[in-house]
Parts: sequence; C-alpha cells; structure tokens
Amino acid sequence: MGMVGGSLEAFIGGVHRRAAIMDGEIELVCGAFSSNPEKSKETGKALYLPENRVYDNYEQMILQEKQLPEGERMDFVVVVTPNHVHFGPTKLALENGFHVVCDKPMTLNTAEAEEIVALVEKTGLLFCLTHNYTGYPMVKEAKHMIASGAIGNVRKVIVEYPQGWLATLVEATGNKQAAWRTDPSKSGAAGGLGDIGIHAENLAEYITGLSITQLCADLTIFVEGRLLDDDANILLRFNNGAKGILQNSQIANGEENDLNIRIYGETGGLKWRQMEPNSLLHTTNHGTRIIRTGVGSLSRESQVHTRIPAGHPEGYFEAFANLYRNFAIQLRARLEGTTADPIFDFPSAKDGLRGMKFIDTVIASNQSEQKWTDLK
Repeated sequence: MGMVGGSLEAFIGGVHRRAAIMDGEIELVCGAFSSNPEKSKETGKALYLPENRVYDNYEQMILQEKQLPEGERMDFVVVVTPNHVHFGPTKLALENGFHVVCDKPMTLNTAEAEEIVALVEKTGLLFCLTHNYTGYPMVKEAKHMIASGAIGNVRKVIVEYPQGWLATLVEATGNKQAAWRTDPSKSGAAGGLGDIGIHAENLAEYITGLSITQLCADLTIFVEGRLLDDDANILLRFNNGAKGILQNSQIANGEENDLNIRIYGETGGLKWRQMEPNSLLHTTNHGTRIIRTGVGSLSRESQVHTRIPAGHPEGYFEAFANLYRNFAIQLRARLEGTTADPIFDFPSAKDGLRGMKFIDTVIASNQSEQKWTDLK
C-alpha cells in the first residue's frame, strides 16, 4: 500500500499502519505523508522506507508509482488526511487504476461523494471506507442475530456516541486534531456530526440491515467561539416502521469514546458497547444472556472476525485490522481471478455517500421549521 497523509504527528495514520500490517497481508511501500515535503521525508525515514518511495505530494506518488512494474508498485492507496483532502487523492488513484482505502467521512461534501461512487462503478476498482466499528466480532454477531430473527422485527434503535474532549475551546490551544475538526474549510459542513455521528448512523444501519428514511434533528454549538456543531440529538424513522434515537456529543464531560447501541425487537433486544466490545447482551422479559467473543456456538460471521482465544480483549486495532484483512482477501482474489467469500466484508463507497447524505439531511432538518426531513 501507499499512504497519503499520516505523518508522525498525526493520530489516525499510525492506527491505519498498525492495523494494515497485523495479518502480514499488506506492506507499506511508499507514501506522501504530509503536505509539507520535509515532514513527509521525516516520516518515511522513521518508517524505514527508501528515499525514492517517499514523495512530496500525492499527485507525484500516484503518477510515479503507476510507472513502476507490477509487483513493485503499490497495489492500493490509503487516504488518511483531514476531510478536505479525501477527494483529490481518491479520485486520482481511481483514475489511474489504483484501489483505495479511505478514512471516514469519504469526502468533504455530497457532490464529491457522488463523483467517487460513479468512479468506483465505472472502474470496477475496490474501495473500502474505514467505519472500523463494523469490524468487531460482536457487531458481526448482532447483525447475524437480527438477520436470523433472534429478536423478531426491529421496533426501536438507540445509538449514542458521547465524547467529552471538546467541552472547552480546545482548538484555540494549538491542538491540531481539534483545529481541523472544527474548521468548516477542512471538516465540511458538520463538526461532531461528521466526526462521530456518522459512525453511529453507519453502525445502526449495518447491524439492523435497515435504512433511515426520515429524521428530526437538533444540532447545537455549546462552546462559544466554535464554528461547527459539538452536540446532536436526532429522532429517526426506519424503512420497516421502527423508530430510533441517535445522539452524539463532544462536550459530554468525562466521556471517552462510548459508542453504544441498543436494539429492541418484538421478542428481545441487543446491547453492545464499544468500550466493552467482547460482550453482547441479548435481553428478553425473562432475563439477559451475555454473549462473549469466542465463547460457545457463535455465527460464522463472528468466528471469522475473532482473532484470539476467549477472555482476551479484542479492541480498536483488531476491528480496524479486520477491515484491512478483508480488503486484502478481496483484492488478492481480484488479482488471482477468483471470487472471495462475501463474509469478508467492509464498508463501501456507497456507504460513504450514505454518510454524506445523512449529514446533509441532519443539517437541513436542523435548519427547517418542518423538522421531519426525508433521507434519500
């Protein structure tokens, strides 16, 4: 793989690199790690890459790598930049025959997302969007249980993603992670909604297999001087008649990354928390069953995404690595002219477009007197 973004001072680039190499399927061979060529060179050196495979910018990397012989050049591009630099390298990579893994949200706006979807469909190349929470074994188990009717038809979905790290004007203190996430020119039209809210939206639709059809949203900027939302409260309607609540916040003092979901059906419910990822609770009016990663007769979907024996926590890096492993399996099958098992799944460009349309619809609802707004 070749990486765009992810310099030594960046957070998510290091996460992607660690996740990608976990299974020995993927090797980092080149990169344009920063818009600052010196920072890119410094990062490449720290990662033990040869100098001639460390590039000044993504255009140079993609075009020069394309000239290298097969087997030597990169097979795909990983984009781990701030949101406003997702579209350019993704588009150029696809246009030059390279598969893509991109961090979320897919683009800065919906128009860009539609263009990426069209390019993926036109080229037939693989595209993975790293909604990493879909990679957890117990998320796979929950999805399988709902699809197999374990809780009956879904009636209610409550999904939350509270954080507290932006409870003050952190972006004014020199914190680069906060600065770009709260800057409309770099983050897009949404702040916390685009950063963590779309993770909640994606998780709700992924596990239930349902689609949000309408929503009623209330966005707030609580911290004076901030330009983008730091709190969201959203009512949901799903395509099967189910109702839901989605809330995300970055001003919830004391909260870390407590993404959690509760799903209630006609005959039972399911509860999962990202901060206790090895446990899935199956609830009924007769009691609660705790389902544990790697224990008992679990679905094949869960089993193929479980890495270590029961009792050992499988966390953030492992879930991320599952997406990379699945992408590698699909790509290897493509290169060998075979078909990979669809159980090795990962979020697609269409999921990315869905996320951008969700953001647009939430913003439109928040600004509307009518409130209930269709998500198409």
